Amino acid sequence: MRSGGIAALALAATMAVAGCGSASAGDSPEPQSMAAATAAPPSQQEIAALFADWNQALVTLDPQRVADQYAPEAVLLPTMSNQVRTNRAEIVDYFQHFLEGKPQGQILQSHVEVLGPNAAIDSGTYRFALNTNGTPSAIDARYTFAYERINGKWLIVSHHSSAMPE
Repeated sequence: MRSGGIAALALAATMAVAGCGSASAGDSPEPQSMAAATAAPPSQQEIAALFADWNQALVTLDPQRVADQYAPEAVLLPTMSNQVRTNRAEIVDYFQHFLEGKPQGQILQSHVEVLGPNAAIDSGTYRFALNTNGTPSAIDARYTFAYERINGKWLIVSHHSSAMPE
């Protein structure tokens, strides 16, 4: 995804959360193909189901498969690392370590906002069951997945996850 597209998605998300409506015609994002411009908006259920796809990629324990869920220029603000990940190699690196705990995620609370035919956000809380060196544990975290439909496929363009402060 081009950085202008990420900026437009972030602007739309901020405006939607703030209740400001949509951007004006003069603030239109980068041109899209005619097919993308006429695509029907997804349902909230369709967007919520994308978590299951991501979680299933975790089950494979293959960091490349997990990274396939992200756009090429996605941003990952991970739960278990202080390093912001801004490209595929960095995202793969994070998941190589995170997958050692054999994580399995469960949504506790989800709030889906469809921003248009090609953009949506899913925010809420989730719990990860981990098994590190035979010791089971769990971590509760807040999350935000920003999705963009790119060439007909929903990909994560921004993923923020932070452990609950309590």
